[in-house]
Amino acid sequence: MALWLNAITPALSRTGLSSGCLIDTPFVVSRQRLLASITSLNHRKAKLGQKSKSEAEGVENRRPTLCQHTRFVQECKDAEPDVLFIGDSMIQLMQHYDVWREVFSPLHALNFGIGGDTTCNVLWRLQNGELQNIRPKVVVLWVGTNNHHHTAEEVAGGILSIAQLLTSRLPKAKIVVLGLLPRGERPNPLRQKNAAVNDFLRSWLPRLGQALLLDLSAEFVHSDGTIGPQVMFDFLHLTAAGYRTMAKPLSDLLLHILEETPEEKRASAV
Repeated sequence: MALWLNAITPALSRTGLSSGCLIDTPFVVSRQRLLASITSLNHRKAKLGQKSKSEAEGVENRRPTLCQHTRFVQECKDAEPDVLFIGDSMIQLMQHYDVWREVFSPLHALNFGIGGDTTCNVLWRLQNGELQNIRPKVVVLWVGTNNHHHTAEEVAGGILSIAQLLTSRLPKAKIVVLGLLPRGERPNPLRQKNAAVNDFLRSWLPRLGQALLLDLSAEFVHSDGTIGPQVMFDFLHLTAAGYRTMAKPLSDLLLHILEETPEEKRASAV
């Protein structure tokens, strides 16, 4: 046994284990216990390796998002938008349809949408440069449907935190929060969750004074409770027709806000 321990000690040193953690003086641990310790160590090292690989992949996956964020920060240095759109893919994809060029771009709008973003991502972006040097009159916020692991109340709380940040950084701007749309071809738990988020926002946002909810959910659901692929090609993201459906009420609201006189603005804030 002693000879066997002498032979194995260099191997233990290479693995990072000391003989002191395996030998309990005055007796020597069994070979089975020693092998079990080595196996356990190798398992922990493998898990650490997997974690490092996972973290590295996570950084790599975030790289395009960070590049977009950097571009947005740079845009803030040169642009003077009247309307800022910020959120996830629902905002990002809007600029790829004619409705952006025809309806929203003429309002001197910037699109800061990033696919896959959650409320936490948007909050971080706003805290890290995406509001520098710009003073939009209106901010359109649309985010929350990607918060898969949060309750409806937590999602609404995240959206409220973003709205609070916007009102503090942009005290003269109006914040238009777009309600989460129903998702899925037929009624399902995700629809119920998104509807609950909107209910919380409907109650909470008026307390901020500058923020309001525009909930267009009813525009996308048929009388039998279904949603058609004509407006949502995957029953989540909007088609050109889907964006047309939401563009009219949203643009009407934006034009009304942008055309308000100073007296009307003061009255609406009361």
